[in-house]
Amino acid sequence: MSVAVIVFPGSNCDHDIYYAFKKVLKQRTNFVWHRNSNLDGYDIIVLPGGFSYGDYLRCGAIARFSPVMQEVIAKAKKGHKILGICNGFQILTESGLLPGVLIKNDNQKFVCKTVNLKVENTNTIFTRLCTENEILKIPIAHGEGNYYCDEETFASLEQNKQIVFRYCNDQGEITSDSNPNGSIQNIAGIINKMGNILGMMPHPERRMERILGNNDGVKILASLCENFTRN
Repeated sequence: MSVAVIVFPGSNCDHDIYYAFKKVLKQRTNFVWHRNSNLDGYDIIVLPGGFSYGDYLRCGAIARFSPVMQEVIAKAKKGHKILGICNGFQILTESGLLPGVLIKNDNQKFVCKTVNLKVENTNTIFTRLCTENEILKIPIAHGEGNYYCDEETFASLEQNKQIVFRYCNDQGEITSDSNPNGSIQNIAGIINKMGNILGMMPHPERRMERILGNNDGVKILASLCENFTRN
């Protein structure tokens, strides 16, 4: 498998995701500058976390117009695997590749901590190594991670099983207390209808080795890599 990590001005999690795929999962991985519009030869395209263009106007609003995004959109429509993490999730919604929007956290504060994620759908290319209703411990670090959509969109997400992760407590219960940002129905990650694009606010690349506390993030990223066996 070959992985492209898109780098925008202001990206600051690009090296983390590069390390996760290159050093931990042993995949061919390259940085691709946002002005590059050629993504030929890549199986996985990652939009990493950070503050693209300083999050001016809105998070992801300017990055959406970077030259590389036209190619990302084209590849997405052809079924390529696309992963957007944190700011990358925000860029995906701004680009129209995923429904809904990411707005300011309901407490109006930046939140940085480890949260519980309940795996809602294991029948995806992003969660095939997870078990049904499994609880993963993954960090978040964002000020605008509050996922919102209208009732019609939410109903469609549920009907098509596009909700992949929800914030939960230690027992796997979906509660308001376990919601770190006010996201509608505790949504932490969704996929598109085709199933080849995932946007998620938590950072699996920050939980790839046990020395960091756990390696729950391996299950998500390794699910994208064919013929990968978790140790």
